[in-house]
Amino acid sequence: MKKIYGSAAEALEGVLSDGMFIAAGGFGLCGIPENLIAAIRDAGTQNLTVASNNAGVDDFGLGVLLQTRQVKKMISSYVGENAEFMRQYLSGELELEFNPQGTLAERMRAGGAGIPGFYTKTGVGTQIAEGKEHKDFDGETYILERGIVADLSIVKAWKADDTGNLVFRKAARNFNPPAAMCGRICIAEVEEIVPRGSLDPDNIHLPGIYVHRLIQGEHEKRIEQRTIRAA
Repeated sequence: MKKIYGSAAEALEGVLSDGMFIAAGGFGLCGIPENLIAAIRDAGTQNLTVASNNAGVDDFGLGVLLQTRQVKKMISSYVGENAEFMRQYLSGELELEFNPQGTLAERMRAGGAGIPGFYTKTGVGTQIAEGKEHKDFDGETYILERGIVADLSIVKAWKADDTGNLVFRKAARNFNPPAAMCGRICIAEVEEIVPRGSLDPDNIHLPGIYVHRLIQGEHEKRIEQRTIRAA
């Protein structure tokens, strides 16, 4: 089965639809699939629900989809770097479902593993627990969280072979593996595609069984908050 495509637009062809649910890898601006995000913006797909740790910044990452009003709901953990996100949320234009970071990562992993739900103590006694099933185990209260299954996963990796085996680089791994797992279709963008058999099997972070389409692209490695010392 062909997995390598010539561009982000080609890889997304026939996949996008209005109202779809997308899981996106990345943490802040680290390890984000910026080429795929830009192609979704250019495609004009509307009314998206996006599960991602955060929403990028105003002019980069998922923030570009907020600027074009293509996102109707975010499922996120942290959104503090995006002024347009804040404006849309406070004005009622954008729906937001907050998840603790560990809960969000586990919801993605669970969905990819075929686990419909799990119990966790995280969020008990807070607004996170409102409307969710509570259950006691060994004298402790837990809440039920549902696994996430997305229509599409978009992720960023360092290297891949032509079968879709992925290797991530250091902290850029972050949410990418669980995000990739939970999509019915997963598209990965990578910095380098290497020959089959050249990746050490023990160093593969995500098996190619989870990856349906691949692109190789240029990436801009931004720093969200750069602090420098005066000379």
